[in-house]
Amino acid sequence: MESYKEGFLGFIQGLQDEICGELERLDGKAGFREDQWEREEGGGGRTRVISHGAVFEKGGVNTSAVHGKLPASMMEYLKTKHDRFFACGLSLVLHPLNPYVPTVHANFRYFELYDEEGEVVDLWFGGGSDLTPYYYYEEDKEHFHATQKRVCDEKDESLYPRFKEACDHYFYNAHRGEARGIGGLFYDYLRSDNARNGRFWFDFVTSLGRVFLSSYLPIVQRRKDQDFGERERYWQEIRRGRYVEFNLIHDKGTLFGLKTKGRTESILMSLPPRVRWDYEFQPEPGSAEEEMLLVLRR
Repeated sequence: MESYKEGFLGFIQGLQDEICGELERLDGKAGFREDQWEREEGGGGRTRVISHGAVFEKGGVNTSAVHGKLPASMMEYLKTKHDRFFACGLSLVLHPLNPYVPTVHANFRYFELYDEEGEVVDLWFGGGSDLTPYYYYEEDKEHFHATQKRVCDEKDESLYPRFKEACDHYFYNAHRGEARGIGGLFYDYLRSDNARNGRFWFDFVTSLGRVFLSSYLPIVQRRKDQDFGERERYWQEIRRGRYVEFNLIHDKGTLFGLKTKGRTESILMSLPPRVRWDYEFQPEPGSAEEEMLLVLRR
Protein backbone atom coordinates (compact mmCIF):
# COMPACT_ATOMS: atom_id res chain seq x y z
CA MET A 1 0.00 0.00 0.00
CA GLU A 2 1.43 3.37 -1.04
CA SER A 3 2.29 5.73 1.84
CA TYR A 4 1.64 9.47 1.64
CA LYS A 5 3.39 10.21 4.94
CA GLU A 6 6.33 12.26 3.67
CA GLY A 7 4.31 14.22 1.14
CA PHE A 8 1.57 15.14 3.58
CA LEU A 9 4.02 16.04 6.33
CA GLY A 10 5.83 18.43 3.97
CA PHE A 11 2.49 19.92 2.93
CA ILE A 12 1.30 20.74 6.46
CA GLN A 13 4.63 22.21 7.50
CA GLY A 14 4.68 24.50 4.47
CA LEU A 15 1.03 25.44 4.99
CA GLN A 16 1.72 26.31 8.63
CA ASP A 17 4.45 28.73 7.54
CA GLU A 18 2.21 30.33 4.92
CA ILE A 19 -0.80 30.76 7.20
CA CYS A 20 1.21 32.17 10.10
CA GLY A 21 2.96 34.66 7.83
CA GLU A 22 -0.30 35.94 6.37
CA LEU A 23 -1.99 36.20 9.78
CA GLU A 24 0.91 38.18 11.24
CA ARG A 25 0.79 40.60 8.32
CA LEU A 26 -2.94 41.07 8.74
CA ASP A 27 -2.75 41.54 12.50
CA GLY A 28 0.09 44.04 12.31
CA LYS A 29 0.75 43.95 16.06
CA ALA A 30 1.24 40.45 17.42
CA GLY A 31 3.42 37.62 16.19
CA PHE A 32 3.38 33.87 16.68
CA ARG A 33 5.28 32.28 19.54
CA GLU A 34 6.64 28.86 18.60
CA ASP A 35 7.11 25.84 20.84
CA GLN A 36 8.67 22.68 19.45
CA TRP A 37 7.81 19.66 21.55
CA GLU A 38 8.52 15.97 21.66
CA ARG A 39 6.19 13.16 22.64
CA GLU A 40 7.74 10.54 24.91
CA GLU A 41 6.03 7.70 23.07
CA GLY A 42 7.21 8.95 19.67
CA GLY A 43 7.08 12.04 17.49
CA GLY A 44 6.28 15.62 18.36
CA GLY A 45 5.13 18.86 16.87
CA ARG A 46 5.41 22.57 16.32
CA THR A 47 2.91 24.72 18.19
CA ARG A 48 2.49 28.36 17.17
CA VAL A 49 0.28 30.68 19.20
CA ILE A 50 -0.65 34.32 18.66
CA SER A 51 -2.26 36.42 21.40
CA HIS A 52 -3.16 39.99 22.39
CA GLY A 53 -3.11 41.11 18.78
CA ALA A 54 -4.88 43.98 17.06
CA VAL A 55 -7.08 41.49 15.19
CA PHE A 56 -6.58 38.11 16.87
CA GLU A 57 -7.17 37.90 20.61
CA LYS A 58 -5.89 34.33 20.60
CA GLY A 59 -5.13 31.79 17.97
CA GLY A 60 -3.00 28.78 17.22
CA VAL A 61 -1.69 27.08 14.11
CA ASN A 62 -0.20 23.73 15.10
CA THR A 63 1.42 20.84 13.30
CA SER A 64 2.17 17.44 14.78
CA ALA A 65 3.51 14.09 13.65
CA VAL A 66 3.23 11.31 16.22
CA HIS A 67 3.74 7.57 16.14
CA GLY A 68 3.79 4.59 18.43
CA LYS A 69 1.23 2.15 19.80
CA LEU A 70 -2.46 2.86 20.18
CA PRO A 71 -3.97 2.36 23.63
CA ALA A 72 -6.63 -0.34 23.82
CA SER A 73 -9.39 2.26 24.07
CA MET A 74 -8.36 3.82 20.74
CA MET A 75 -8.03 0.41 19.06
CA GLU A 76 -11.59 -0.31 20.11
CA TYR A 77 -12.74 3.14 18.96
CA LEU A 78 -11.09 2.68 15.54
CA LYS A 79 -12.27 -0.95 15.35
CA THR A 80 -8.81 -2.24 14.47
CA LYS A 81 -6.61 -5.11 15.63
CA HIS A 82 -3.47 -3.18 14.66
CA ASP A 83 -1.90 -0.97 17.30
CA ARG A 84 1.06 0.62 15.47
CA PHE A 85 0.21 4.00 14.01
CA PHE A 86 1.45 7.24 12.52
CA ALA A 87 -0.64 10.40 12.51
CA CYS A 88 0.17 13.90 11.33
CA GLY A 89 -1.87 17.00 10.78
CA LEU A 90 -2.30 20.73 10.93
CA SER A 91 -4.92 22.14 13.28
CA LEU A 92 -5.81 25.79 13.70
CA VAL A 93 -8.29 27.90 15.64
CA LEU A 94 -8.49 31.69 15.51
CA HIS A 95 -10.46 33.75 18.02
CA PRO A 96 -10.61 37.37 16.81
CA LEU A 97 -10.95 40.34 19.14
CA ASN A 98 -13.79 42.03 17.27
CA PRO A 99 -17.10 40.17 17.84
CA TYR A 100 -18.13 40.91 14.25
CA VAL A 101 -15.26 38.75 12.99
CA PRO A 102 -16.09 35.03 13.23
CA THR A 103 -13.98 32.42 14.92
CA VAL A 104 -12.64 29.84 12.50
CA HIS A 105 -11.39 26.29 12.89
CA ALA A 106 -9.66 24.04 10.37
CA ASN A 107 -7.63 20.88 10.31
CA PHE A 108 -6.03 18.65 7.70
CA ARG A 109 -4.77 15.25 8.83
CA TYR A 110 -3.43 11.88 7.75
CA PHE A 111 -3.31 8.51 9.54
CA GLU A 112 -1.54 5.20 8.91
CA LEU A 113 -1.76 1.81 10.61
CA TYR A 114 0.94 -0.87 10.42
CA ASP A 115 1.24 -4.59 10.91
CA GLU A 116 3.92 -6.30 13.00
CA GLU A 117 6.40 -6.11 10.12
CA GLY A 118 5.88 -2.36 9.76
CA GLU A 119 3.94 -2.58 6.51
CA VAL A 120 1.09 -0.12 5.94
CA VAL A 121 -2.20 -1.99 6.30
CA ASP A 122 -4.59 0.97 6.35
CA LEU A 123 -4.48 4.71 5.76
CA TRP A 124 -6.93 7.55 5.54
CA PHE A 125 -7.27 11.32 5.36
CA GLY A 126 -9.53 13.65 7.31
CA GLY A 127 -10.15 17.28 8.11
CA GLY A 128 -12.33 20.23 7.30
CA SER A 129 -12.95 23.84 8.22
CA ASP A 130 -15.92 25.58 9.78
CA LEU A 131 -16.99 29.10 10.67
CA THR A 132 -18.39 30.25 14.02
CA PRO A 133 -19.75 33.81 13.82
CA TYR A 134 -21.23 35.81 16.68
CA TYR A 135 -23.29 37.98 14.32
CA TYR A 136 -24.87 36.65 11.16
CA TYR A 137 -23.97 37.98 7.71
CA GLU A 138 -25.25 36.06 4.73
CA GLU A 139 -22.46 37.33 2.46
CA ASP A 140 -19.80 35.99 4.85
CA LYS A 141 -21.46 32.60 4.94
CA GLU A 142 -21.78 32.49 1.16
CA HIS A 143 -18.13 33.40 0.62
CA PHE A 144 -16.80 30.83 3.08
CA HIS A 145 -18.88 28.02 1.61
CA ALA A 146 -18.42 28.98 -2.04
CA THR A 147 -14.63 28.97 -1.77
CA GLN A 148 -14.61 25.40 -0.54
CA LYS A 149 -17.39 24.28 -2.88
CA ARG A 150 -15.31 25.25 -5.90
CA VAL A 151 -12.52 22.92 -4.79
CA CYS A 152 -14.97 20.07 -4.21
CA ASP A 153 -16.75 20.56 -7.52
CA GLU A 154 -13.47 20.47 -9.45
CA LYS A 155 -12.91 16.97 -8.07
CA ASP A 156 -16.46 15.59 -7.91
CA GLU A 157 -19.72 17.52 -7.56
CA SER A 158 -21.09 14.94 -5.14
CA LEU A 159 -18.47 15.79 -2.50
CA TYR A 160 -19.60 19.24 -1.36
CA PRO A 161 -23.16 18.32 -0.29
CA ARG A 162 -21.87 15.16 1.35
CA PHE A 163 -19.18 16.87 3.42
CA LYS A 164 -21.27 19.96 4.15
CA GLU A 165 -23.99 17.76 5.64
CA ALA A 166 -21.35 15.89 7.66
CA CYS A 167 -20.10 19.22 9.03
CA ASP A 168 -23.58 20.33 10.06
CA HIS A 169 -24.08 16.98 11.78
CA TYR A 170 -20.70 16.89 13.52
CA PHE A 171 -20.39 20.47 14.80
CA TYR A 172 -23.62 20.32 16.70
CA ASN A 173 -24.14 20.83 20.44
CA ALA A 174 -26.89 18.26 20.89
CA HIS A 175 -27.23 19.11 24.58
CA ARG A 176 -28.11 22.70 23.54
CA GLY A 177 -30.04 21.98 20.36
CA GLU A 178 -27.74 24.38 18.53
CA ALA A 179 -25.17 24.21 15.77
CA ARG A 180 -21.74 25.38 16.88
CA GLY A 181 -21.53 27.70 13.89
CA ILE A 182 -22.67 28.04 10.29
CA GLY A 183 -20.83 25.05 8.92
CA GLY A 184 -18.26 24.36 6.28
CA LEU A 185 -16.88 20.93 5.46
CA PHE A 186 -16.09 17.88 7.57
CA TYR A 187 -14.64 14.62 6.24
CA ASP A 188 -12.97 11.65 7.86
CA TYR A 189 -11.76 8.15 7.01
CA LEU A 190 -11.22 9.04 3.34
CA ARG A 191 -9.77 5.78 2.02
CA SER A 192 -9.13 4.19 -1.34
CA ASP A 193 -12.13 2.46 -2.87
CA ASN A 194 -13.28 1.34 -6.30
CA ALA A 195 -13.96 4.94 -7.35
CA ARG A 196 -11.10 6.93 -5.80
CA ASN A 197 -7.57 6.02 -4.76
CA GLY A 198 -5.34 7.48 -2.06
CA ARG A 199 -3.79 10.00 -4.48
CA PHE A 200 -7.25 11.42 -5.18
CA TRP A 201 -7.85 12.06 -1.48
CA PHE A 202 -4.33 13.42 -0.98
CA ASP A 203 -4.93 15.97 -3.74
CA PHE A 204 -8.40 16.77 -2.42
CA VAL A 205 -7.36 17.47 1.16
CA THR A 206 -4.25 19.44 0.21
CA SER A 207 -6.28 21.53 -2.26
CA LEU A 208 -8.71 22.46 0.50
CA GLY A 209 -5.80 23.37 2.75
CA ARG A 210 -4.44 25.75 0.13
CA VAL A 211 -7.71 27.70 -0.12
CA PHE A 212 -8.18 28.15 3.63
CA LEU A 213 -6.75 31.69 3.66
CA SER A 214 -8.87 32.81 0.71
CA SER A 215 -11.99 31.42 2.39
CA TYR A 216 -11.43 33.31 5.65
CA LEU A 217 -9.23 36.39 5.28
CA PRO A 218 -11.66 38.41 3.10
CA ILE A 219 -14.25 38.05 5.88
CA VAL A 220 -11.74 39.27 8.47
CA GLN A 221 -10.84 42.25 6.29
CA ARG A 222 -14.51 43.13 5.88
CA ARG A 223 -15.38 43.04 9.61
CA LYS A 224 -12.25 43.78 11.66
CA ASP A 225 -12.75 47.56 11.83
CA GLN A 226 -16.46 47.57 12.67
CA ASP A 227 -17.27 49.43 15.88
CA PHE A 228 -18.27 47.33 18.88
CA GLY A 229 -18.85 47.83 22.59
CA GLU A 230 -19.39 45.95 25.81
CA ARG A 231 -22.73 44.49 24.62
CA GLU A 232 -21.10 42.79 21.65
CA ARG A 233 -18.17 41.54 23.73
CA TYR A 234 -20.56 40.12 26.34
CA TRP A 235 -22.45 38.20 23.66
CA GLN A 236 -19.20 37.00 22.13
CA GLU A 237 -18.15 35.54 25.48
CA ILE A 238 -21.51 33.83 25.95
CA ARG A 239 -21.17 32.18 22.56
CA ARG A 240 -17.55 31.26 23.20
CA GLY A 241 -18.86 29.26 26.14
CA ARG A 242 -20.78 27.10 23.68
CA TYR A 243 -17.57 26.65 21.69
CA VAL A 244 -15.79 25.38 24.79
CA GLU A 245 -18.65 23.00 25.55
CA PHE A 246 -18.38 21.42 22.11
CA ASN A 247 -14.62 20.99 22.26
CA LEU A 248 -14.64 19.39 25.70
CA ILE A 249 -17.74 17.21 25.27
CA HIS A 250 -17.95 16.19 21.62
CA ASP A 251 -14.73 16.85 19.70
CA LYS A 252 -12.97 13.69 18.44
CA GLY A 253 -9.63 15.42 17.91
CA THR A 254 -9.48 16.54 21.53
CA LEU A 255 -10.35 13.01 22.65
CA PHE A 256 -7.71 11.40 20.41
CA GLY A 257 -5.00 13.85 21.47
CA LEU A 258 -5.58 13.40 25.16
CA LYS A 259 -5.95 9.60 24.97
CA THR A 260 -2.72 9.20 22.99
CA LYS A 261 -0.84 11.41 25.47
CA GLY A 262 -0.44 14.36 23.15
CA ARG A 263 0.75 17.72 24.43
CA THR A 264 -2.10 19.08 26.56
CA GLU A 265 -1.24 22.74 26.02
CA SER A 266 -1.34 22.27 22.25
CA ILE A 267 -4.56 20.25 22.34
CA LEU A 268 -6.37 22.84 24.48
CA MET A 269 -4.95 25.75 22.50
CA SER A 270 -8.34 25.86 20.75
CA LEU A 271 -10.08 27.28 23.81
CA PRO A 272 -10.79 31.04 23.79
CA PRO A 273 -9.17 33.36 26.37
CA ARG A 274 -12.33 35.01 27.71
CA VAL A 275 -15.56 33.08 28.18
CA ARG A 276 -18.70 33.37 30.29
CA TRP A 277 -21.63 31.20 31.31
CA ASP A 278 -24.70 33.06 32.56
CA TYR A 279 -27.58 31.03 33.93
CA GLU A 280 -30.56 31.04 31.54
CA PHE A 281 -29.12 33.84 29.40
CA GLN A 282 -31.49 34.90 26.61
CA PRO A 283 -30.82 37.64 24.03
CA GLU A 284 -33.32 40.46 23.63
CA PRO A 285 -36.22 39.64 21.30
CA GLY A 286 -35.67 41.06 17.83
CA SER A 287 -31.98 41.77 18.44
CA ALA A 288 -29.06 40.82 16.22
CA GLU A 289 -28.00 38.44 18.96
CA GLU A 290 -31.35 36.63 18.83
CA GLU A 291 -31.08 36.45 15.04
CA MET A 292 -27.76 34.63 15.37
CA LEU A 293 -29.20 32.22 17.93
CA LEU A 294 -32.19 31.43 15.71
CA VAL A 295 -29.88 30.68 12.79
CA LEU A 296 -27.93 28.23 14.95
CA ARG A 297 -31.11 26.56 16.21
CA ARG A 298 -32.33 26.08 12.67
